[in-house]
Amino acid sequence: MTTERIPIGTFSRITRLSQRALRLYDERGLLVPAERDRCTGYRSYTADQIGRGVTIGHLVLLGFGLAEISALLDARAIGDRETVRRLFASRREAVRAELGRLAAIEAVLARGEADLEVYAMSISEPTIKEIPAMRVLSRRGRGKYGETIPRLIGEVCAALAPRNGRAPAFSVTGPVMVIYHDNEYREQDADLEVVLPVSGRAEVDTPGVEVRALPPTRVLSVLYTGPYPGVSSAHQAAFEAAQERGLTWNGPPRELYLNDPGTVPEEELLTEVQYPVA
Repeated sequence: MTTERIPIGTFSRITRLSQRALRLYDERGLLVPAERDRCTGYRSYTADQIGRGVTIGHLVLLGFGLAEISALLDARAIGDRETVRRLFASRREAVRAELGRLAAIEAVLARGEADLEVYAMSISEPTIKEIPAMRVLSRRGRGKYGETIPRLIGEVCAALAPRNGRAPAFSVTGPVMVIYHDNEYREQDADLEVVLPVSGRAEVDTPGVEVRALPPTRVLSVLYTGPYPGVSSAHQAAFEAAQERGLTWNGPPRELYLNDPGTVPEEELLTEVQYPVA
């Protein structure tokens, strides 16, 4: 081995990146070693790769994914400051969403063991409802629940903003609703749709937002009162009620947010869980 080559162990110690991480970055093309032994596959690096390794480590600590890190390094290499600013702004928004989620969890934990009973006591008796057809503003996307739902809500609400000094020619007729299109819980790439019922002549020019019709449906409805982290109790109640009544699911579940978390205490938040049933 030549003197200018740095063994992977030494490079790992200098950059504070584990050898496992370095192998992954090599596979992804983020940090390719300067030399790899043909017989053993042993990796070695050069001194001018240390800076790139340290930068990757810093970006990982900031929570960027590997695809984002690759885009940032490429943008920096060509002086594309706009892409760097955009990716950092996006990451900052994700951090703010996560802080909000953690604050909600802290508030629940602060109330102690009594909350286990509060959740159970804050659920209405499941009922069957007939939901008529409705026209909605719709925005569908993928991602983490805590980050994606607020973003989609914001994009749908942006379609209500005045254009050229004139308000849209339609009115809101119901609460914000989230439709969960997955057949399972997905932490990273949940398929989510935010809809807002409207009436009138709706013309939308907000990217990704469309007007569509939801067909009439029969739902099993449960009303939950309390902080959002406890809404899973309402889903449990709906499932148990469906089993008791011999009902089968007939479409993706929905959550309707009946009041504004910005105007009422979290213990007074109203969320209606709806499961379309046959």
